[in-house]
Amino acid sequence: MAEHAPRRNEPRLRPAPLLFEPAEATADPEHFFDLESMDDPRALLSRATELTQAFRAAADRALEYQAIAAAQLADPRRFDRLTAAAIAERAEWTEDYAKKMVEFGQNLMRGVEAKGPSELG
Repeated sequence: MAEHAPRRNEPRLRPAPLLFEPAEATADPEHFFDLESMDDPRALLSRATELTQAFRAAADRALEYQAIAAAQLADPRRFDRLTAAAIAERAEWTEDYAKKMVEFGQNLMRGVEAKGPSELG
């Protein structure tokens, strides 16, 4: 899990764009964002670092969206609300983790400085 994900009141870093690879390239298991073709170790380190940061930022952002979706699904005002157990089953989480994600999502939706699910209770 990332150390700190920017919140609504902090500007988001704009990491290197994650470009989709052509189908022919992804068929080759050694191909990864053209890194294998880079000969200059300085350029390789730079591009690999950019990709690492981009993947971390994408994972942090996706985690926040998961939490918001979990909180919305668990909202008691919904006639079709789901239990933590049902959310856990859908997301392939434990029930305890689903409860934490619901709480995290509720905090995000309220605009409260939210701690990630690994830092909650």
